[in-house]
Amino acid sequence: MSPFDNFLFDYFSPIFMIIVFCLVIGGFIFSIVGSVKTTRYNNSQPVLTIWSKVVTKRTNVSSHTHHDNDNMHHTSHSTTYYVTFEVESGDRMEFNVSADEFGLLVEGDTGRLTFQGTRYKGFEREM
Repeated sequence: MSPFDNFLFDYFSPIFMIIVFCLVIGGFIFSIVGSVKTTRYNNSQPVLTIWSKVVTKRTNVSSHTHHDNDNMHHTSHSTTYYVTFEVESGDRMEFNVSADEFGLLVEGDTGRLTFQGTRYKGFEREM
């Protein structure tokens, strides 16, 4: 091993670790700032109730694999539920809804959609 190899390891390894650490912390900060901005935006918007129609529903399933000390693999799944509504103007809006709400809504339902910014508040079906 040459002295140059030690130089690279001794001086660039800590710099690389600092860069990776800063990127991870920067990612967390970016995520938190985005979440706060979305919440502030939604809170500043009026609560609106308009006529709409349920046009489509979809789910997004994500999996996470965990390893424990015994080298066992554990997989957990989470599902996010989305419903797309079409309003009188023809515009479509997609909202993240709870599993219960997702199960109650049927494509083709019409009624009154209540929302605030990008936050879903509820849907009253027409009878």
